Amino acid sequence: MKKMGPNEEGRGGESPTDAIELESPGGRISFSGPLSGPLNKRGEKSGARVSFPGSPSSVASVKGKEEEADDDATYVEITLDVRDDTVAVHSVKAAGTGGDAAGDPEVAALARELERRSAFGASVMRTASWRFRQVSQELRRLASFGRRPGAGKFDRSRSAAAQALKGLKFISKADGAAGWAVVERRFDELAVDGTLDRSKFAQCIGMKESKEFAGELFDALARRRQLRGDTITKAELREFWDQISDQSFDSRLQTFFDMVDKNADGRITEEEVREIITLSASANNLSKIQDQAEEYAALIMEELDPDNLGYVEIYNLEMLLLEAPGYSAQLGTTNSRNLSQMLSQKLRPTREPNPLVRWYHEGRYFLEDHWKRVWVMVLWLCVCAGLFAWKFVQYRRRAVFHVMGYCVCVAKGGAETLKFNMALILLPVCRNTITWLRTKTKLGKALPFDDNLNFHKVIAGGVAIGVGLHAISHLTCDFPRLLHATDQEYEPMKRFFGDTRPNNYWWFVKGTEGWTGVVMVVLMAIAFTLATPWFRRNRLNLPWSLKRLTGFNAFWYSHHLFVIVYILLIIHGTFIYLSKKWYKKTTWMYLAIPLILYASERLIRALRSSVRAVKILKVAVYPGNVLTLQMSKPQAFKYRSGQYIFVNCAAVSPFQWHPFSITSAPQDDYISVHIRTLGDWTRQLKAVFSEVCQPPTSGQSGLLRSDYDSNNSLIFPKVLIDGPYGAPAQEYKKYEVVLLVGLGIGATPFISIVKDIVNNMKQWDPEESSDGDDVLDASEGGSGHSSGHRRTSTSTSSFKTRRAYFYWVTREQGSFEWFRGVMNEVAETDKKGVIELHNFCTSVYEEGDARSALIVMLQSLNHAKHGVDIVSGTRVKSHFARPNWRNVYKRIALNHRDQRIGVFYCGAPTLTKELRQLATDFSRKTSTKFDFHKENF
Repeated sequence: MKKMGPNEEGRGGESPTDAIELESPGGRISFSGPLSGPLNKRGEKSGARVSFPGSPSSVASVKGKEEEADDDATYVEITLDVRDDTVAVHSVKAAGTGGDAAGDPEVAALARELERRSAFGASVMRTASWRFRQVSQELRRLASFGRRPGAGKFDRSRSAAAQALKGLKFISKADGAAGWAVVERRFDELAVDGTLDRSKFAQCIGMKESKEFAGELFDALARRRQLRGDTITKAELREFWDQISDQSFDSRLQTFFDMVDKNADGRITEEEVREIITLSASANNLSKIQDQAEEYAALIMEELDPDNLGYVEIYNLEMLLLEAPGYSAQLGTTNSRNLSQMLSQKLRPTREPNPLVRWYHEGRYFLEDHWKRVWVMVLWLCVCAGLFAWKFVQYRRRAVFHVMGYCVCVAKGGAETLKFNMALILLPVCRNTITWLRTKTKLGKALPFDDNLNFHKVIAGGVAIGVGLHAISHLTCDFPRLLHATDQEYEPMKRFFGDTRPNNYWWFVKGTEGWTGVVMVVLMAIAFTLATPWFRRNRLNLPWSLKRLTGFNAFWYSHHLFVIVYILLIIHGTFIYLSKKWYKKTTWMYLAIPLILYASERLIRALRSSVRAVKILKVAVYPGNVLTLQMSKPQAFKYRSGQYIFVNCAAVSPFQWHPFSITSAPQDDYISVHIRTLGDWTRQLKAVFSEVCQPPTSGQSGLLRSDYDSNNSLIFPKVLIDGPYGAPAQEYKKYEVVLLVGLGIGATPFISIVKDIVNNMKQWDPEESSDGDDVLDASEGGSGHSSGHRRTSTSTSSFKTRRAYFYWVTREQGSFEWFRGVMNEVAETDKKGVIELHNFCTSVYEEGDARSALIVMLQSLNHAKHGVDIVSGTRVKSHFARPNWRNVYKRIALNHRDQRIGVFYCGAPTLTKELRQLATDFSRKTSTKFDFHKENF
């Protein structure tokens, strides 16, 4: 890349500059202002007039350009001698007086500083062109600082300003020389002929996911050094790296300003603001902000350019950054003394050197956290072990033992556990029964109902073990021993296998006992395989022909093969070889009650769904492939927030029922669900309803929507629902304080909870209740029209929840449209701050990153002026990147000491371990106890 001389025109045609600093009673002051005047190749004298900061209306002006200052402004005139390799101060005098600097001590100090710098010559500056350019930029800054009113100086010690000073980081966790070593290695890998192309700059400095932003950064750094071309050397890259990794706030601010100021005139126009907004929005995947870039650019200019000059300067940008409070700064205002004490406390216990003591403590903590699971598992294992031992000993004493040995004991012991587990495995999926037990009884205090599906999977493992013990022992040991038994040994077996001894394996297979067993094993293997996460969630990279045989549909239909399995199991148990008396054939005894219970549940579902007809009231398709169905509420249909229903659409499949959390509140006169397209069935459901939808009219949300109208000829696909069914989230009412965490579509059960709390708040406060329920149109996700049914004072008093923290973390900006109405309703209704809403958009870079700095500034401006967040489009201000969950727990532990907090999580399993571990750590180390509940997602 070629460096340009002082008389050449580079990127944007900038003037060369140098930096000037003055020691004054108020501290060291930096000056800047535009340079102009004739410059020839020999470097003739060039003059600039500069005003001092602090003057009533001081402003920089340039000879040959239009004067912008008032008549009473105070100026100094600096005359420079520009040579090929040096910049020397010729004179410094008060402008317009004809005198020198001797009469003014500040002017004299400035002259001495300039003369001292010029004496060093080339030793102070690397090249004349670069330093000359710095002089011009610093002089331009003088004009900017000169216009800053004295009362407007920022107190950088304020908490918000101190937090903002940590921002504008171009490189995350830059650590100087260590960071350069990595960049240098990348340069060696990417460089061609010793130079690095602009297109590879992003990858080289670790910004490969923000290539456009890195490209603009490259251009700004090149403009500052008057480099021309799209390649740089390693030495130039080192200069770039030193600047972008500089931890000085002023340096970072100047670099960011240079990115916006593309013509390097020290001023930012509205068009330049619009371009950097578009760039920042693109880097953070905020498409809606890109579309409104022109509107937001006008907002920034309106705020920072009240005099309609048509431009803003660097101090305006600094003001906007320092006055925008960040999320961390907001959190830091709460009980700072207690927070500092908590931060200094080690929450994780130190490692105990004695292994026995350590194991004791770990075991005790484990039992405290999982005692419900432990006693259920221990009981189940004891029952299985007892049944196995009972049959093992029983056949150890029978005559067949002398022919088949211990193999028959193992086979029969495995068969007994298999019968027990095949009966038990049906109970965890009897959802109506579990919901009734959870809601109407106190058994939830001793039984872990939240783990019903996990226990179902554990029992399936027990079934597989039982099948293995039974089948392997028979096929590899019992039958070969019988085939090779002598006539004398076979004599006691005649009453079981007939007078003629079997002569091959086919004899065992063709019998009823044989073929039923083989078919059962095959069907179980298919169902078990397709139920694993790799096949059920399509995690395996299979060919298209095989991939069509996996997924949720394959899981759903293959699980119905167990209808055949249970029929064959009863037949198999009736025709067993070694038991001829009916009362010893116990298979039907194990299965009778569970099968009747499960069959009754399926019959109730079929009858209830056909009787409880629902009418579609509204359909909407939102960004992120989310379909919303709002349905009429069947008569006598009662549910609790956090519960879910099964949905069936015959237009997609008449047999499949899929569970979805209810997002409406119990007081609403409709039922709503939000369905995200994740598989074949949901994809087809969205396609079916999209056919009857149209683009929304002005003021309506969603990409497509259709509302019920009695005069409308549209016919919606028929939908059946079954439920409601119990879920972990419904237990929130047991806690005065709850922490609700939803990832993406996992926020659905908590939306119902939040709306339920809002409705109960209206009953606590008569003034709020008198405002009516129609805070927002129900089509936007708000509570909408309530049925008019109000809980009694007794039921209201039993509602324990008095504080809720809701954290919603989503990747896409469009996701916030799903529940925009609920967010706005909470913001309007919750005058006492009962519900604390925190929306996090992870596509935006974390607070402090230069790529999101302008988004943060714009967000603060728009929220202060219009009360609307630019990211979510709601009244709730969004946060960026992922939450620091440890700090979240800290705040709650500080605010609610000696209380029990209910933590409810719904989302991908990746966050489960961290949230559960934090709940455990804080429960052990603080007086606040956290009970963690995970929704099966």
